[in-house]
Amino acid sequence: MKLKNSIVFAITFIGFWSCKKDDGPSIEVVPPRSIVEVAAEDDAEILEFLSTHFFNYEDFLNPQEKFDYKIKFDTIAGENARKMSILDSGELLGIEFGVETISVASSSFGIDDGEVADHKLYYLIARQGSGDLPTIGDNSILRYEGLLLNGTLFDGSSNQPLKFYLSNPGLRVGFAQAMLKLKTGNSFTDNGDGTVSFENYGVGVAFMPSGLAYFNSPAGSIPAYSPLIFKLDAISYEKNTDFDGDGIPSILEDLNEDGNLNNDNTDGDPLPNHNDTDDDGDGVPTIEEINLDSEGKFESVRDSDGDGIPDHLDKDS
Repeated sequence: MKLKNSIVFAITFIGFWSCKKDDGPSIEVVPPRSIVEVAAEDDAEILEFLSTHFFNYEDFLNPQEKFDYKIKFDTIAGENARKMSILDSGELLGIEFGVETISVASSSFGIDDGEVADHKLYYLIARQGSGDLPTIGDNSILRYEGLLLNGTLFDGSSNQPLKFYLSNPGLRVGFAQAMLKLKTGNSFTDNGDGTVSFENYGVGVAFMPSGLAYFNSPAGSIPAYSPLIFKLDAISYEKNTDFDGDGIPSILEDLNEDGNLNNDNTDGDPLPNHNDTDDDGDGVPTIEEINLDSEGKFESVRDSDGDGIPDHLDKDS
């Protein structure tokens, strides 16, 4: 397994709180559980799933002509008793299986107990794409399915790929980090009927604890404190995405280079730089304080007063 340490990520979410009316019967408000305790329980549940289930690895190792490159799970039992578990498949089959450790503070979910817990994101790459890896600052074009550990489907995209900005604060941390593991495709075929077929794209799956997803907040048919599974097809991505249209590719607005665009905020307003068209808050749009090439694309920063601070980050320039 691969083990990496990551920084504390902020997670935005919609809180759900029980209330009580003064003139009605009292309703017990259940306090959120400890993020440390839940992280440990979730990890045990995920490892149990990985140890007792296999995926259709034989299809991926020896793909037939009409194989759809869809990942399928089943229990290791009965006629499948000799199948190799997901947990063992990486080492024994040469398929990439890894784990990344991501620290999350309970304050990310509006909880003020001061706890921080390490969460393990497990990922399986059944087929690596032939293209490039997106960055945390790019729009990613993908298909996905979301499952609970009991196999219940709670969300599934159509066969039509969808676009996700990987640094959108509303995107689950585990989902975004898993997409960074998958290379995208390198070509597509026009089928002549208004549809296209994508080729050589990355196919994988992420197994994430609730602390990298919704934690104590139910979301649709997802109960609180639910570990999640996401099957992912990394179709394509938009290189050098400029999310806020300020002329600077979003990935270049990671000023502290920690892989988290949402904690880089030069002017201290509610918007991080990658979502702020005036990064220094001086009233001059960022796009007017940088150098663009003949095609109107980012070329370089500008430092008019020579103080070592780029104009678009310097109120005094």
